[in-house]
Amino acid sequence: MICTGLHKMPEAFADVRLWQIVALSLAVSLSAVGLASLVGLPLGAAIAVGRFPGRHAAVVLLNALMGLPPVVVGLAVYLLLSRAGPLGSLGLLFTPGAMVIAQTILILPIIAALCRQAVEDAWREYDEQLRSFGVHGLRAAATVLWDTRFSLLTAVLAGLGRASAEVGAVMIVGGNIDGVTRVMTTTIALETSKGDLPLALGLGIILLGVVLTLNAGAYAVKESAQRRYG
Repeated sequence: MICTGLHKMPEAFADVRLWQIVALSLAVSLSAVGLASLVGLPLGAAIAVGRFPGRHAAVVLLNALMGLPPVVVGLAVYLLLSRAGPLGSLGLLFTPGAMVIAQTILILPIIAALCRQAVEDAWREYDEQLRSFGVHGLRAAATVLWDTRFSLLTAVLAGLGRASAEVGAVMIVGGNIDGVTRVMTTTIALETSKGDLPLALGLGIILLGVVLTLNAGAYAVKESAQRRYG
């Protein structure tokens, strides 16, 4: 069966459905990473440089949320967006928007926690210097965040990797509807269970290729920028 699947893979790559699924997968994952980064990076930096009651508990909670079970997140988002839920009137359930919300919730703690660690390490080095210039609070967080921007690519890429590999949550809130909410991971699971290995293998290869290309590109940008700016 595997040999047959490999033999038919060229036909799978010519399938228009495959590329529609790839395009939707990229749109959902990149949107989720963008939203999670907008919230997670400032949040992580603020926790790193802030000194407030309950900070230690916030760090522990943030680290714990990195392991959020996807099916639990999917269920929570489903209840929020269902017709009887508080956000049911938005009509987002079983749409790509619901999938973006679920993925954003899943990867936000990852990006925020990794950002906090990177900024906190840099803060130990720059703390006294920034204080001598009278830079405190949000300005200090923004300064250190900018200075560690190349290192923070790792946090963003970790979030992207988590989003692109997600199955459980997006299947619950998206419904895996053909032509509407079917993405690479859910299609691979479905087609494998049906025995349609050519499409599953084709999508698996593309998914690996996308992740490797994005990581290689980000690494190249980081190396180039560090050589140029130090």
